[in-house]
This record gives sequence, structure tokens and C-alpha cells, in this order.
Amino acid sequence: MGVRRTLDVDEVLKRQDSGELKRSLRGRDLIGFGVGIIIGTGIFTLAGVEAKTHAGPAVTLSFVIGAVVAGLAALCYAELASSVPTAGSAYTYAFATLGEIFAWIIGWDLLLEFALGAAVVSRGWSGYLANLLGLSPQWFGEDAKINVGAVLIIAVLTVVAVAGIKQSSLFTNVLVLVKVAVCVLILVVGVFYIRGANLSPFIPPAQPAPGGASALHQPIVSAALGLEQSLYGVAGMVTAAAVVFFAYTGFEALANLGEETVNPRKDLRVGILGALGVCALLYIGVSLVLTGMVPFTDIDTGAPLADAFDRVGQHWVGALISLGAVTGLTSVMMVELVTIGRIGFAMGRDGLLPKALGTAHPKWGTPHRMTIGGAVLIAVLAAFIPISELSDMVSIGALSAMIIVAVAVPVLRRKRPELDRPFKVSFSPLLPIVAALACFYLMLNLDVLTWIRFAVWLLLGLVIYFGYGRKHSRLAPGNAAKTESA
Repeated sequence: MGVRRTLDVDEVLKRQDSGELKRSLRGRDLIGFGVGIIIGTGIFTLAGVEAKTHAGPAVTLSFVIGAVVAGLAALCYAELASSVPTAGSAYTYAFATLGEIFAWIIGWDLLLEFALGAAVVSRGWSGYLANLLGLSPQWFGEDAKINVGAVLIIAVLTVVAVAGIKQSSLFTNVLVLVKVAVCVLILVVGVFYIRGANLSPFIPPAQPAPGGASALHQPIVSAALGLEQSLYGVAGMVTAAAVVFFAYTGFEALANLGEETVNPRKDLRVGILGALGVCALLYIGVSLVLTGMVPFTDIDTGAPLADAFDRVGQHWVGALISLGAVTGLTSVMMVELVTIGRIGFAMGRDGLLPKALGTAHPKWGTPHRMTIGGAVLIAVLAAFIPISELSDMVSIGALSAMIIVAVAVPVLRRKRPELDRPFKVSFSPLLPIVAALACFYLMLNLDVLTWIRFAVWLLLGLVIYFGYGRKHSRLAPGNAAKTESA
């Protein structure tokens, strides 16, 4: 295998001033981007689904657990993002600390996370739009053989993402304001319809899973220990936490925008921690209101919040929630498209993907080739594959990336103790180790089938790496010499 290939940190820092990507984002833009991608499927759908299937009213605690784990990972992201601000985020951090093969694995995982996430959200968007406007289920929603609505929204947002990052941020910030306003409306109106009886017992007692449940859908930690499949209880609450962690994925997308941020050393940590804090409060509040308004066994898993307000006669709130879902999911897709472009840009620039993907448009200053290529893949997935088959993989990809980031913090401190770190994680290496272990524990609570699919994706990625990426890497012996001479 030879000497481990790692990027030089000083070289990564020089990239900030390359001018390839335009610097136009500030802290408020990053918070808008963060809230835009985080609040979406989790608040409009997952809270109700997980309350009914795994946790009951304790889904509120599941969101708290998810927020704590995401917060620990966010601290690690904030240190690396402020000291090594660059496109590629976790991919670049791994490249500079753990080596090329780890960087490839994490970049491959991130592409999986954001591509599948965008496909899931586009199909959900199509369904909400059909419900809001009464559109034909033949072309919109989960019953469509070809989900035209999902394809159309991806196409429209791709044009905006390619046109420029500042245009993308302005568009996203407008959608975020609408979405947050709807969330506040849910809290203000819904609190008057909470019934204490619906919240008791707060953690429903555990009960055996229905007969015929497949072992493939059992959490891998339970399968490994030979435990009986069950629902609710503390185990159900933790399983729900692993699933709703998907709702927090997105804050890490901000770390990909380091080369487009005016003052990355300050604004990146403000954006990451600020966005995560706002979203955690909204998730916890909305899930408490939802489970207080409706008995968890009666929650509608298709449109839980709109249905909850319809049940109490507040149909106008239900209509506004549908509108908020459409705008909210639009902003999520926008940021995911932007993020895929930046990750592919970084990997192409390093030679692990074709170098054409690592160039920016001469006029718009955006990684147009990767953004368009990623959008085509997302559109194909969204057109034909149901949400249930797409969504399972998103959390495991995000959690694996966060483990790499947590490990990278103490490694980079040891390798480059003199590096300027405007934000530092306290109690390192203890806190990063706790963050990595917490992420891994949540991964163990995802089901066996998700792990099998994840293993297949990793195997495919390694085949591509050893077949193409390793040979064409800018750190390969012949290519490294060419780079130095250039």
C-alpha cells in the first residue's frame, strides 16, 4: 500500500484564496442555509411516524438525544471548519488527517447521504404539492409510477444552484422565513389543544413487535445480542433517536461553504451552532405539541401535523402547514444540491473523481458540472424509487461522516499544534471520543437491512477508488510530481 497519502494542511489553506469560488456568504446566510436544510422531513413527517411506530410521546426525548449527539458532532465540525475552511468539509478534513482512503470513504458516504436525502425530500414535496393543489396522483405523490413532480422540482432548483451561491442563499433565506413562521404557528396555536392524557405514559411500556416482523428490520445491536424484537419503551425511544437523527443532518453541509464565506473562521462556527440550536428547539417543541394533541396510536403518518389540526377543527392551520411543508422541503433540496456540488468539486480537484468535476463555471463561480450530474442522478432516483426504500440510508451515511470528523479533531491537533484555531472543542480528546462513540451507538440502533445496504455502497465505492481514484489522485507518485512542477 505504500506511504499513507495525506493532504498538506498549508496547501488546503492556500485553496481559500484561489478565487475559484466566490466569497459572498456571511453568518446570517449560513444560519439560513442550515435551518433551510435541517428543518424539513423531520418536523413535517418523522416526528409523527416515529411517535406512532417506536417511541410514543417519548419521541420528544428522541429528538433531545439526537440534538445532543448532533451538538457534540457540531462542535467538532466547528473547530475543523474554522481552522481549515474549505469546500469538501469532512472529506477534506479526513484527507488532511487520516489519509486518502478514509477521505474517499467519507466523501462517498456524503454523496450517498445528500443524494438520497434530496430524492426523499423531492418525492415528499411532490406529495405535499398534490395535496395542497389537488394535483393528479398519476404524476405527483407516492402512487405515481413516474413521479414527475419530483423530477420537475429538482430541475428547477438545479438552475438556481448553478446560477450562483448568493442567489441560492437569498432564495433559501426567503423559504426559511416562511418555514420558521409556520413552525411558530404550530407551537402558538397547538399549545392550547394539548391534553395531558395524551402524554401519559410519556414512555409507553415495551411490547413485542407484531408477528411476522422481519429480522432484517431489527436494530443490528438487538440482532447481535439475540434480543427479542420490541416496540416502545426505552429501546424504542433510542431506536427512534437513531431514525430522527436524519432530521438533524444538514448542519454539516455548511462546512462545505468555507471557500464561499467572507469570514470563514468566524462565520462557519456561528452558522453551524446557530442553525443546529434553532432547529433543535423547534423540533422538540413541535413533537411535544403533536403528541399532546393526538394519541400517538392515532397519529396519521402521511401528514401528521396537518391531520392533528384538522382533528381539532383548525383546518386553516392544516392548510398553512401544507404550504409550509412545500416551502420547507424546497429549501432542503436547494441546500442538498449545493452541497453535492461542493463535495464533488473537492474530490474532482484532488483527482479522485474526474478532474472536470473539480472546476468552477467561469461566470457563475459554481461547480456546475458536479451539480448538474448529481441532479440527474437524484431525478432518476426520485422518479422511480419510493421514499421507504430511499430514506433508510441517510442517517447511517451522516453518522459515519461525523465519526470521521470527531476522530480528525485530536489527530489534527497532534499533527499541527501550531495551527490557528479560532474555535476549539473543550476537553479534547475526551469530548471528540464521546462524540464518535455516541454516533456509533446510534448507528448500532439502525436496522440490519440498512447496514447491509451501507456495506454494499462502501464496497462499490472501494471498487471505484482502487480502479480509478487511487491511480488518478493528485497524490499518486507520477501525478504528485506533475503537480509540483506545475
